[in-house]
Amino acid sequence: MASARTDRQIAGAAAEDAACAHLLAAGCRLLARNCVFRVGELDLVMMEGQTVLFVEVRLRRDDRFGGAVASVDAGKRRKIARAAQAWLSAQPRLAQAPCRFDVVAVAPGDDGLHCDWLRGAFTMDDV
Repeated sequence: MASARTDRQIAGAAAEDAACAHLLAAGCRLLARNCVFRVGELDLVMMEGQTVLFVEVRLRRDDRFGGAVASVDAGKRRKIARAAQAWLSAQPRLAQAPCRFDVVAVAPGDDGLHCDWLRGAFTMDDV
């Protein structure tokens, strides 16, 4: 029997849905979602042109403590980078494609969830 989802899980899924829809509307193509590896997790894997995007979705109710983007600290960046390497190792046709690490900050707004897409939020040099 599956356990009931928490309010936090439901809100997180809604934020990922909003981020995915935002990126699709911007012309990106979805490759994978919620990829879990021993070394970390990837929220969204997208293609923008020939570039593979590893997208971290962060939901924040407000900007206290630096907001959504600031919440992707060094430890989280390392986990995302390791998960990206694991994902790419299973995708030989994309292993040589240019890659980018993006963050989509999602916040509640008057008309639903608002997405702020930060392209190139960090690089492997930042990890």
